[in-house]
Amino acid sequence: MTMKSAEARACLRSLHREGALAARYDEVAALLAAMDEEDAARSARLLDRVDVEAARGHHPGLPFASVTITGYGTLGTLRTALTGELARHGYLPDVRLADFGSYAFELGDPGSALYAGRPDVTVCVLDHAAVFDEVGVPFTVDDVERVLEGKLALWRRLAAQFGESGSGTLVLNTVPLPRVWQAQLLDYPSRARLGAVWRRANAELLAFGESVDAVVVMDLDPLLTTPVELSDPRFEVYARAHLSDALLGAYARELVHLVRARTGRARKVLAVDLDQTLWGGVLGDDGVEGIEVAHGRWGEAFRRFQGVVAQLQSQGVLLAAVSKNDHDTVLAALREHPDMVVREDAFVRILANWQPKPANLRVLVRELNLGGDSVVFADDSVHECAAVAAELPETAVIHLDGDPALHATRLLADGWFTTNQVTTEDRVWTRRYHEEAARSEFLSAAGSAEEFLRGLGVSVRLAPATGADVARLSQITLRTNQFNLTTERLSPEAVRERAERPGSRVLTLSAADRFGSNGIVGAVFLRALPDGLLIENLLLSCRVFARGIEQACLAAVLDQARAAGFPAVRGHYVASAKNAKVADFYPHYGFTVTETTPRRSRYEHDLGEIVGVPGHLTLEVAGRVVPDRRGPGGGGGGGGGGGGTESALTS
Repeated sequence: MTMKSAEARACLRSLHREGALAARYDEVAALLAAMDEEDAARSARLLDRVDVEAARGHHPGLPFASVTITGYGTLGTLRTALTGELARHGYLPDVRLADFGSYAFELGDPGSALYAGRPDVTVCVLDHAAVFDEVGVPFTVDDVERVLEGKLALWRRLAAQFGESGSGTLVLNTVPLPRVWQAQLLDYPSRARLGAVWRRANAELLAFGESVDAVVVMDLDPLLTTPVELSDPRFEVYARAHLSDALLGAYARELVHLVRARTGRARKVLAVDLDQTLWGGVLGDDGVEGIEVAHGRWGEAFRRFQGVVAQLQSQGVLLAAVSKNDHDTVLAALREHPDMVVREDAFVRILANWQPKPANLRVLVRELNLGGDSVVFADDSVHECAAVAAELPETAVIHLDGDPALHATRLLADGWFTTNQVTTEDRVWTRRYHEEAARSEFLSAAGSAEEFLRGLGVSVRLAPATGADVARLSQITLRTNQFNLTTERLSPEAVRERAERPGSRVLTLSAADRFGSNGIVGAVFLRALPDGLLIENLLLSCRVFARGIEQACLAAVLDQARAAGFPAVRGHYVASAKNAKVADFYPHYGFTVTETTPRRSRYEHDLGEIVGVPGHLTLEVAGRVVPDRRGPGGGGGGGGGGGGTESALTS
């Protein structure tokens, strides 16, 4: 926007020639974002050569992502493309290739180099050649089906082995069927049967993720609906590159969406312009009846785009309108236009005024208590997009110019909102934020903070997690930044493992008040050690700050720890760019510091004088929330006799 593609590419090449890429890696994302797709792909080759450890030393605050790629064919293109895409999204990537064709050994042997490297993501690229190389000539559909069944059994075993021995996430993919193999069958019944056999195999592949939490299966078929070839026969024959560069590039983009979801960097808010973006025309000139939504030259395109926006909003994306318009006229359009798909109640905020859009976005994140890096801004104006990109570089900007039929494709291209799993909580986010607005009005009318809290009628429930809570608890660890004592990010499978670990407890923290339920707003991770109870982490949503909920939770944990016979409770704080708000959490509630460094502090509570539950709220503790005390040998001692072996997940 503010820099042309060629200029940005020249800057990156200059950094490479000067040997400065590692030292100035924090500039790379902005340079790649300014490039067109072709220039960005070419520039990715320079990033393959960066000294990753040197770059980490220069920029310890940059998010890091380690990926290992394995598979059946030649995959160097995927390594380069993925390195570039991760860098464009602000990551410092370490993408490595396993030995050619070694995927069965690497994934099948828990002692392999792949497992020893403990990457965040392991990508095993499956392709048609792995099947047809074993089919033989001549072949029948029965031959293909037999080999496919054997491959599915192998891939299923490898996925299960990764679930037992691996770390992070294993990504597999469906296997598209090339026409060249179907066309060798001359009769239509055989071709139809081959298609059915192949599709059944892919359906089984897609189900792998349901049985192994750590496995995600990417569906490659949708990537082939764009102008992308499955393979190039010349490269397939001479270089054993069974998938085209274009398809591997598209695969790399999908993998980055997964990495962002797995590392808690999915965006939360879509801030959308209105005129020529959500509807056709200019509201101030054309009036409510004159804007195009379903009729007129462009109306159907805008109606479909609104449907996409509504679909995102229904799954937890917070929708905000940011428009240079009269506020009352905008409300009239949203309420009264007969063809409007997205109505007033779909928005958590409507900022329709004549203020600069960067200023309105600052108001938006302040009112929602989120960071600018939670927002995606979409507008048809190149000038508005440039202003936001320049003033709010942490905000993702999507320029929706030209034909509105392309708006949806452009909005969805970078998968900004892709998440690990849509939870029940996600589907009611908008309603929860409307309730939060009512709380803010109640606070404004209250005479004091004490009066507000007394009138709010807060109730808190602390309970051991159930299996149904795992996805939401993972989401809390991934999305919570401000009240997150260690900023440890946990995938759903990691939460489940933590909960099922002997001597551990994972707790949910729920809240409600006179305006409605907040749902699960926090989490506590506990572990019994021979010398005391460790609070591994405590997290709380920014939506419920300053209500005494964290004090009530801590009071319950300390009280039960003392009753169970623990000699002390310990905790630690790990500083991040966003959690300074809770730096003094432990000392504020009676813990003493036992060790401190610039980034980490450790604390201990002797369980002498324990903080009480605030008088303005009610606390329900669902049974025993601390694990059994463990003696020096790991067995039970005091406070109950299970030796800490019971799971924190209940049925």
